[in-house]
Amino acid sequence: MAISAAAPLPVPVPGLALEEAAKHKQDFAEQGYFIHRGAVPREKLDVLRARIAEEFDRVRSNGQLFSGGGLLSGHLNCFPGAESRFVHERLREIGLIDLIRELHPASVRAPNVGLNFNLPGSVKQHCHADRPFTQEFMIANIAVVDTDLVNGAIEVCPGTHRKFYPFWRFALENPGSVRLPMQQGDVLVRSSNLWHRGMPNLSTVARPMMALTWEDGGSLQEDPFAADGGRITFRPNWYRPNLLGRLRERIFIAVPISYAAYRFTRSLVGNKGYDH
Repeated sequence: MAISAAAPLPVPVPGLALEEAAKHKQDFAEQGYFIHRGAVPREKLDVLRARIAEEFDRVRSNGQLFSGGGLLSGHLNCFPGAESRFVHERLREIGLIDLIRELHPASVRAPNVGLNFNLPGSVKQHCHADRPFTQEFMIANIAVVDTDLVNGAIEVCPGTHRKFYPFWRFALENPGSVRLPMQQGDVLVRSSNLWHRGMPNLSTVARPMMALTWEDGGSLQEDPFAADGGRITFRPNWYRPNLLGRLRERIFIAVPISYAAYRFTRSLVGNKGYDH
């Protein structure tokens, strides 16, 4: 009697239990994201948080910070410097980087390194995907501090990574959303195609959320943690730090429905409108 070939055993991801890795893969396939709890040590993240807050206060008090560029709406980009290298090393050590590459084999290089600095009094962003649907890449968001509904836990729309949404379709179908509170050291791994938005920070202190991203395969720099001389650097977010950019930002804050209407109309005549 012929013996049928046995099904191949699943390949373990270093540092992750088979069951845990399988659950992450299932969640990612169905929802477009998964959360790995307690990945990065709290003590090191406390030091990083303090350094980023210290540098923000320094450049703001010295008049070195740009005007506008997200300061009005309360969401800034930040390069967290060479001292954030331990985060990537930890994710590699526990097998999350290998899992990210298994989920998206195009993630071949080291990641780009960034951080969202959500200021007190920030406003709700518009829902968006991060790039065109056919240019998907992987994102790992690391909670530098405990992140909840008060200080701006991210809002995501589960399952929206599975098909292309011009903004008009997203607005009409209203696919539904959830907030994702995370404890310090948790990691949210998500697809760039997952619709999401930054939420208001109703607390009195800034909320940092680090990001490792693999656009077009990853960073073109030999050492992405050495950018800007390895110094913590703040950068504009959606809006340019010029007169027109500040005007756009003020209109968005004052009359958010006007920007939603603009995106809706623009998305009717092309493939734009998915992003911000």
